[in-house]
Amino acid sequence: MASSSETSSEYPRPPRPNLAFRELRGQRSPGEFAAAVRRAAREIGERVSCDARYVGRVEAGEIRCPNYAYERVFLHMFPGRTLTDLGFTPRSVVRGRAARTTEEEPPRPTSPSGPRSSGQATNPARTAYEKREGSEPYDTYDRYGTYDAYAPHENHDRNHEESDVQRRAFMTGGTATVATASLGPLGLLGNAASATERPVRRVGSAEVGAVEEAVRKIRLLDDRHGADGLYQRAATPLRTAYALLDAGTARQSTADRLHSGTGELAISVGWLAHDSGRFDDARSHYAEALATARMTGDAALEAHAFCNTAFLARDAGRPREALRAAQAAQRAARALGSPRLLSLLALREAGGWAGLGDRTACAQSLARARALYERGASDADPEWMSFYGAAEVEGLEAQCWSTLGDWPRAARHAHRAAALQDPHFTRNIALYTAQLADDLVRGGRPDEAAVAGLRVLDLLDQVQSSRIQSMLAGTARVLLPHRRASGVSAFLQRHATLTRRGAA
Repeated sequence: MASSSETSSEYPRPPRPNLAFRELRGQRSPGEFAAAVRRAAREIGERVSCDARYVGRVEAGEIRCPNYAYERVFLHMFPGRTLTDLGFTPRSVVRGRAARTTEEEPPRPTSPSGPRSSGQATNPARTAYEKREGSEPYDTYDRYGTYDAYAPHENHDRNHEESDVQRRAFMTGGTATVATASLGPLGLLGNAASATERPVRRVGSAEVGAVEEAVRKIRLLDDRHGADGLYQRAATPLRTAYALLDAGTARQSTADRLHSGTGELAISVGWLAHDSGRFDDARSHYAEALATARMTGDAALEAHAFCNTAFLARDAGRPREALRAAQAAQRAARALGSPRLLSLLALREAGGWAGLGDRTACAQSLARARALYERGASDADPEWMSFYGAAEVEGLEAQCWSTLGDWPRAARHAHRAAALQDPHFTRNIALYTAQLADDLVRGGRPDEAAVAGLRVLDLLDQVQSSRIQSMLAGTARVLLPHRRASGVSAFLQRHATLTRRGAA
């Protein structure tokens, strides 16, 4: 057994939580605060890969003193304060430890079992962290840290803020050279793309208009064809929009439009990730949009980001998070003057209650959603809500009753949703019909379920949506015991053929 003196020299005391730093974060989640840190860094020309785990380590006291880059960023974010005011230990005190100072030569790597020159045993974890940070031993990156509901890249080992790296690839020197030639595959920016093919010192209305048009075209293509074929290509204009943000604008009104447009673009790309089954990517994009909204005070963007976060959480099996996000969206939307938006958010809340098995609370939210919807459209309705009509109300209610296990009631609403949907929204027609097929088979009507399933298969030549395909796969599994029922065999055979073709 090691002596107490050896232990005390090799293993420091348990860290004390940094309560001052936690207080400064306020109501923002660690992911939102990390995004604010990254943006503040860009404002002063620094580059830091801050994420929710880093924020968690600071608040836990594991980082006693930040490196110089983070120090400059934090003092920029909180002018007039010192590192001590932010809850950190003074650098001079930290340097008194066995860890090297920035002026000292970096230690030569040693084997875990090999002795240091002082004769003390080497701590492999500490050595790895010191090597990783190079000239700053105090600020270390932890692959395993605190979890945040809105942190990007959840459950990924490569949590080094991939989006920041992608954005930097568009930057050279002090100006933004935006490679918009890569925007071509979807034709997202049209003639406005040429405006960003040159180095841009200040972004103007042409570039902002291009970002806004990209959002509209992505939504249009998704309505018709679904997300699977769009997601990878749609990520490129989002990176371009972030590069434009970095370039800066001459007017505040232009900056506000650009932040709003970029946030909406992040949500649109996030939705494509969501609908194509890339939940972690969707979560990251929604978190970026939410952070942008919080930083700029954009209540409309915040409501939209929380709305989609609630939907994602519900689909990912996190009903309590879905409920919290939907309620946060309603708080953000109250002053916007759009009953239709509040109606949709009430339906998102209903989905959370359904996931928690609270039938009464779900029914109350559904009733509130319908009452708000009946107030009609208004000029305050967001542009992105073009999909929200009577069909969507029925479809979302069908999902709630399905979650609660009331299959006949769910089937009635799903049938109405498919019948009411505008033919332009091909993807939604396929979605509602897939919902109907699943509700019918689970409600003991396999022959009718097979008919509905065949209608969905007819639409899959036009629609590519992993979400819809997953629903159909579930329906097919439940239909297997009923393969001898009328029409069921035909559906199962066509579905199996489609699955084999997709696998090939």
